[in-house]
Amino acid sequence: MLGTASLGRRAGSMRTVERVVTAPRRIGLDLVAIAEGSEIDLDLRLESVSEGVLVTGTVSAPVAGECSRCLEPFTDEIELRLTELFAYPDSITDETTEEDEVYLVEDEQIDLEPLVIDSVGLALPLQPLCSEDCLGLCSECGVRLAIAESGHGHDILDPRWAGLAAKFGVDSEPSTNLVNTEAEEK
Repeated sequence: MLGTASLGRRAGSMRTVERVVTAPRRIGLDLVAIAEGSEIDLDLRLESVSEGVLVTGTVSAPVAGECSRCLEPFTDEIELRLTELFAYPDSITDETTEEDEVYLVEDEQIDLEPLVIDSVGLALPLQPLCSEDCLGLCSECGVRLAIAESGHGHDILDPRWAGLAAKFGVDSEPSTNLVNTEAEEK
C-alpha cells in the first residue's frame, strides 16, 4: 500500500517512490513465478491527475521456475514497466468503467499488489525455458540432450516390420539389421 495523502489532488503534483518489498505469496504461473519471500524492487513515480493517481515506473524481481523442455530448475530476473491509473472514487473514470476494470484509490491509499500480480502474470512466459537453445529431453530415454553424448540416438524398429523381423529371426532393436538382412538375401 502506498499513501497518496502527501501527493494531494492538485493535478501535476508528483513524487517518486523507491522501495523494496517482500512478496507476500508466490506470484506467477505454474512453471515460473516470483517466490514467496522474494524481494521486489519498486521504482515508481506517482503523479496526481484530474481523475486519480497515475503510477509509472519499473518493478523488478527474481523469478524461479522449471524449464518446459528439459524440466531443470532455473532462475532469472523480471523487469516490468508499469503505467496505470488509479482512479479516485466517484470520478468520471470510476463511474464510466465496469467494476474491477480500473484500480481505485481507496482511503488515500493505492494497493499495488493486484497490479503487480496482473502484470507479472501477463509478462511471464507460459512455456519458460532455461535457455533459448534448450534441446529438451530425449523422447525415447528421457536423458537431457544438453548433457547427452554427441550423436545420441536410438534405433527403433518400425512396428509394421516387427512381424517380418520375427519371421527371419532379426533382432528387433536396431532397424539397420532388418535393412542389412534384406540386402544380404537378394
